[in-house]
Amino acid sequence: MSDPVNTVLVVDDEPKIRRFLRAGFELHGYCVIEAETGADGLKAAMFNAPDLIILDLGLPDMNGDDVLERLRGWSNTPVIMLSIESDEAEKVRLLKCGADDYVVKPFGIAELLARGEAALRRYFKTRTESPIVVAGPLTINLVSRSVTVSQSKVKLTRKEYRLLHILATHIGLVVTHDQLLKEIWSANQRDNIQYLRILVRKLRQKIEIDPNHPRLLVTESGVGYRLQTPSEDRHDDCRQPQNMDI
Repeated sequence: MSDPVNTVLVVDDEPKIRRFLRAGFELHGYCVIEAETGADGLKAAMFNAPDLIILDLGLPDMNGDDVLERLRGWSNTPVIMLSIESDEAEKVRLLKCGADDYVVKPFGIAELLARGEAALRRYFKTRTESPIVVAGPLTINLVSRSVTVSQSKVKLTRKEYRLLHILATHIGLVVTHDQLLKEIWSANQRDNIQYLRILVRKLRQKIEIDPNHPRLLVTESGVGYRLQTPSEDRHDDCRQPQNMDI
């Protein structure tokens, strides 16, 4: 079983650039998705939920800033723009439109990787105030995607980590069944709640001290699931027993 990795979406119409970026990011542990056009990039962003997007400004079907504008209508995923233009006014314009960074071609992969990691740190800090989420003995590093329980590393599948990631970035809040199904599975499986129940059960086996009596990943009956903090857990003794399959 391999560790879950950050996913980067590369939207560029130049095959050489895509190959160059794929090689560099995969060498550093990323999963890479490619798209050649703006339309394909938007679809890939919607259905694959990447952690980082590398977006070329010059695409064959639409401008990169148009893609950025559409992305920002529903996504806060970090976006780094690529362009052959080094004009300062253009950089400022794109940053104001929602880009997280701007890199001028040609560039070195080390620079782009460093900018990508910085964008991810800012993103996770904005969402959670810290890239490290702690719930009792459970610790999740949202940048490195490492998970530990009582300081021992836990191996998770990609879907198990995706579920935990969503709950961790909404810690203390209920995440509905519909939202989890939408973000974890493709369209043809989003109505099958049994997939979610099985995934929750598997994740509890790995992060809970007693999976049959969960104290971290709790069920909100008929609504969804919540990752709770130790301070919330003190009220659990007053609650009704959890239904593990809801």
